[in-house]
Amino acid sequence: MIIRTRAFARAGLVGNPSDGYFGKTISIIIRNFAANVTLWESPELEILPGANDGGRYASLDELLAGIRTDGYYGGVRLIKAITRRFALYCRQNGIELEPKNFTVRYESDIPRRVGMAGSSAIVTATLRALMQFYEVSIPLPVQPGLILSAERDELGIGAGLQDRVIQTYEGAVYMDFDRTLLEKQGYGQYEPLDPALLPPLFIAYDTSLSEGSEVFHNNIRERFDRGDRDVADAMRQFADLAEQARQAMLAGRPGDVGPLMSRNFDLRRSLYRLSARNIEMIEIARRLGAHAKFAGSGGAAIGTYADEAAYARLAKAYRAAGFEIFKPKIE
Repeated sequence: MIIRTRAFARAGLVGNPSDGYFGKTISIIIRNFAANVTLWESPELEILPGANDGGRYASLDELLAGIRTDGYYGGVRLIKAITRRFALYCRQNGIELEPKNFTVRYESDIPRRVGMAGSSAIVTATLRALMQFYEVSIPLPVQPGLILSAERDELGIGAGLQDRVIQTYEGAVYMDFDRTLLEKQGYGQYEPLDPALLPPLFIAYDTSLSEGSEVFHNNIRERFDRGDRDVADAMRQFADLAEQARQAMLAGRPGDVGPLMSRNFDLRRSLYRLSARNIEMIEIARRLGAHAKFAGSGGAAIGTYADEAAYARLAKAYRAAGFEIFKPKIE
């Protein structure tokens, strides 16, 4: 039997990056891009390298470009990490796994390291394949924490639960990462939202801006951990913006979401050092009367637009500036 699973890209709509700081966020899935995992039974356990795991290059420039977009590691380490965490989870919960081996391979067309959660998509798809192969059922709210532990605890990748929640639940989800909830049950409160309540959305990105989220977040994490009041206050404000966006959507006011996204970006800009190219990605939307913010840690923006004519103007401006742009498929 051949098992095929997938997990999609994602974008943080509002509230991020407070998910890693006991905050609140709303995220959407992006079905335009996906990580696909194929797994089948085999005599030995084998993890096949993907396109980003290769060691052969046509030139030095190609090597440097590969490091810029993919970092020094591909997806094999991610698959190893979630396989170990899956096995540990089963042992800790008294789940006996059938003694059989598998071969697994992956492929992904998610733009790398531009804030669309390409790494966690590989991990999520692999976990789904492992559960199906060993016929193990893990509660849905528990899965994001298991996925996060593979990246954060096994590999030292700085991250929060948001990406893993939305890639597990899909659609559009409001998330409350209240500290008490996390400490009591190990996961937050996750509320699926009807994507029809969202305003019209676009995504713009530039792969030349690729940078791991762990690089982007490190300084803020250190400041938060040592009790920096400015950082703690900013995280509370991010969370409040997410709550306001949820209320606006449920009340049938999708037009209120865009200004909240703009405030989200302004708050992030006051806290982080951002490159000129990343700022330009947001300013293009603002010059055309639209609202936008980072989809993740930078490299990609998510924004709202009024109508098709407005989207056409945005598309023309972004492409003229060297950015890719598309409408996210959520359902």
